[in-house]
Amino acid sequence: MATQIRLRGSARKGGFFKQLLLALAATAVLALAVVAFLLFEFEKPTLVLDKQIKYLGGKVELPLHVTDNKSGISAVVITLTQGPKSAVLLERTFPRAAWFKPAGPQILNEKVTIDAQKAGIKEGNAELTISVRDFSLNGFFKGNETLTRIPVAMDTTPPKAVLTHGPRLIHPGGSGMALYTVSEQPARHGVMIDNAFFPGFPTNKANAFVAYFALPWDAGKPEKVRVVAFDEAGNEAAVPLPSVFKKDPDKHDSINLSEQFLQQKMPEFEQHYPEMKGTLLEKYLYVNNQVRQSNAQAIAKTCATTDPQQLWTDRFFRMPGAGRAGFADQRTYLHNGTAIDNQTHLGVDIASTERAEIRAANRGKVVFADYLGIYGNMIIIDHGQGVASLYSHLSSIETTVGTLVEKNQPIARSGTTGMAGGDHLHFSMLVHGIFVTPIEWWDQHWIDVNIKAAFNAP
Repeated sequence: MATQIRLRGSARKGGFFKQLLLALAATAVLALAVVAFLLFEFEKPTLVLDKQIKYLGGKVELPLHVTDNKSGISAVVITLTQGPKSAVLLERTFPRAAWFKPAGPQILNEKVTIDAQKAGIKEGNAELTISVRDFSLNGFFKGNETLTRIPVAMDTTPPKAVLTHGPRLIHPGGSGMALYTVSEQPARHGVMIDNAFFPGFPTNKANAFVAYFALPWDAGKPEKVRVVAFDEAGNEAAVPLPSVFKKDPDKHDSINLSEQFLQQKMPEFEQHYPEMKGTLLEKYLYVNNQVRQSNAQAIAKTCATTDPQQLWTDRFFRMPGAGRAGFADQRTYLHNGTAIDNQTHLGVDIASTERAEIRAANRGKVVFADYLGIYGNMIIIDHGQGVASLYSHLSSIETTVGTLVEKNQPIARSGTTGMAGGDHLHFSMLVHGIFVTPIEWWDQHWIDVNIKAAFNAP
């Protein structure tokens, strides 16, 4: 009997160890399955191209958007192949950063400049290949691959551009216009002043284009002024734009800041910029510097998009009234007789009567109608092809964004909003977001000589 009890106990003990081994084995298999699931995932990266490429030759910019939400991006390789010849144009690899979480970036947004000519590829048909791999151990440890093949035609012949009109004189704060023709429909064209690009727009003549440009009020003499045109293959045509640079004399002004002015104006800005701290003077300096800078960025962003058509005709309307401050006046701000700040006035101040009717200077589309810092209530009208007008310190705005207004159409009332000490209109002209003197655009003779005559020339 004792022997039988011992045998049953041994059997139970052996069964326990057997079950334990089976459980451990199952756990190991499950762990291996989890590891395999994590390290050998089968989801391929995604590749999105922002534009189609049909031609290569010069420098072509290709925006890439790559995503991989599982193991992460390990490599991006771009290759150009023509017959037996192959050239790697881009090779981006990333080191493994982890094993059981994304080992590389999950998102990659990059603008790749492709210079096929530098790669030694000749004219004719070729193939652009974009390979994207992730950090999966799938594919014999090489990772999942997304492969995109793009047939392209190599074209190394640049278009031909001919300048038909350019300004005789350019000066800081001044506007200019160039007319030119291009032998083929360009992908990108306009005027380059050193590294600043001013896009061109079609005219009513075949293969003829116009580009408006400007120099900032404090610009020095440019080193290179030229008309440029790029074809779809990235080949560039460049034609010098000969002109004489003339520096205008500096204009200086001073403004005394009284305690009454600070007490009157700062509550308005406190409503819009509650982050302001310190004394009234410290708050004023914050507005006149940080807020002024952010306002300039907002204006430039608004003016970055423009109608491709010329919406305006003849000279721009000037509000009746006395000029109180001029364009590019370099202002020194005084408090208790001490200079505390320096800024530049980028417009013309005009005063007549309180709450005077403000009219559109020319035909155009309203692209901004709201409050903006030092400008107070402000309107910007896009007149097409990069030309815009700005109206600020308004007591009321009587138009809306998106409205196509006609020249001399009422749009607002003058006021004292923003950094205004008295009721007046601050009027500005801009060319592709650069403030320019309005005096040229108010002058019919300047319009006739510099713009209309060029369009009317045979």
